[in-house]
Amino acid sequence: QVQLVESGGGLVQPGGSLRLSCAASGRIFSIDTMDWYRQAPGKERELVAALRSGGSTNYADSVKGRFTISRDNAKNTVYLQMNSLNPEDTAVYYCHQRIMNVLRVWRDYWGQGTQVTVSA
Repeated sequence: QVQLVESGGGLVQPGGSLRLSCAASGRIFSIDTMDWYRQAPGKERELVAALRSGGSTNYADSVKGRFTISRDNAKNTVYLQMNSLNPEDTAVYYCHQRIMNVLRVWRDYWGQGTQVTVSA
């Protein structure tokens, strides 16, 4: 059994910063991709940032230069540092990890979602 637990969301003023965390636990053998998605009310879920096991990253154009994705392999944790937040960043943020369990089966796992609200 593998689960992801997110933390770090909340209410922040425009121009502020937040750091999201997503920790994987359970019967994990290896982790490949770690991503962050977000879904705003009335909109489709979109990819915000992705980090491959080899270290390559990609970001949505709307967050380039403001958000940074990183990982701590020892803790099976992915982070999203969000700076210069604006109201358009308001959404529920979900982490995703592609994980090989101890049975050597790759599966996609999702966090429970954490609300980020940017408002004065």
